Amino acid sequence: MKIRQHVLQLALATLLIAAHAAHAQTTGTLQKIKASGTVVLGVRPAVVPFSYYDAQQKPVGYSQDVALAIVEGIRKKLNLPNLAVRTVAITPQNRIPLLQNGTIDIECTTTTNNAERQKQAAFSSTIFVIGTRLLTKKDSGIKDFADLKGRTVVTNAGSTSEQILQRLNNEQHLGATITTQKDVAESFLALSTGRADAFMLDDAMLAGERAKSPDPDDYAIVGKPQSKEAYGCMFRKDDPDFRQVVDDAVARLQTSGQADVLYRKWFDSAIPPNGLNLHLPESDDLKALFKSPDDKPLS
Repeated sequence: MKIRQHVLQLALATLLIAAHAAHAQTTGTLQKIKASGTVVLGVRPAVVPFSYYDAQQKPVGYSQDVALAIVEGIRKKLNLPNLAVRTVAITPQNRIPLLQNGTIDIECTTTTNNAERQKQAAFSSTIFVIGTRLLTKKDSGIKDFADLKGRTVVTNAGSTSEQILQRLNNEQHLGATITTQKDVAESFLALSTGRADAFMLDDAMLAGERAKSPDPDDYAIVGKPQSKEAYGCMFRKDDPDFRQVVDDAVARLQTSGQADVLYRKWFDSAIPPNGLNLHLPESDDLKALFKSPDDKPLS
C-alpha cells in the first residue's frame, strides 16, 4: 500500500512539474506570441548601423541581428519553427507606449537602459556600450563640451543626451541654444545645413551619420564622453519567462563569439545600402561585455 501511495505521489509530482513547465512557456509575452504565431519587433528606420532600412526597405543592422537571434530562441522555446516576424517602425518618443500597449513585443535598437526607463519597461542583458559625444564640422572650433558656450547644439528629442545637455548648460552656464529633432537623420540635417554647430548623441550613432554623409571627412567626433550608456533590448515588465528566453539568447550570442562577428560586420566592414564603413574599432567595454554578459545600467 505504501509503495502504491509513493508511486502515486511521484506521478502527481511529475504531472505538476509538467503542468508548471507548460504554463511557464505560455504566460505573458510568450503566450501572446504563441497564440498569434507572430513576434512583433520594434525597429528604427534610420539609425545606422544599429537598426535601419536597406534599399529594399528591409530592417537591417547590428541590433536587428541581435533581435533575430532572440526570435530564434523564442522559436525553440515555443517549438514554433514557422514563427512569423513582423516589424513596426518606432521613434524615441513612442517606443515605450507601443511596447506597453502590446503593439510591439520587444525592441532591440538603441535604447539606453537606465533607472528611469526601468520604471516603465524591462531590459535584457546589455547588447552594446557607447559614450555620448559631439559630432561637428572640423572647422567649427568645437573640440569639447566647454566650446558649446553661446553655440547651438542639436540632439534627438527624448534621448538621454537631451537630459545631459540641459544639465551641462545649467551647471556650466554655457548659454548654449539646445534644439531637438525627432531622429538622427533630422538632427544631422540641422548640423549639415548650419542650423546647429554640433550634434550630441551616442558615439557609434554619430559615426553612422558621418559615414552616410557625402563628405564624411568634413566632420569630427569630439569631446570627452559625458556618459557611458548600455543599450538593451526592451520588453514589458514583470515577465520573467520571456526575460529568460531573451537573456539566454543574448548570452549565447556574446559568449560564443558571434557578437564579435556581428560587430566586425556592422562597424568595421562595408555595410548596405552604399558600402559604407564606419571604421570603428571594438571598444574594451564591449570586449569585456561579450566575455561576461550583464544587464547593469551604466547611467
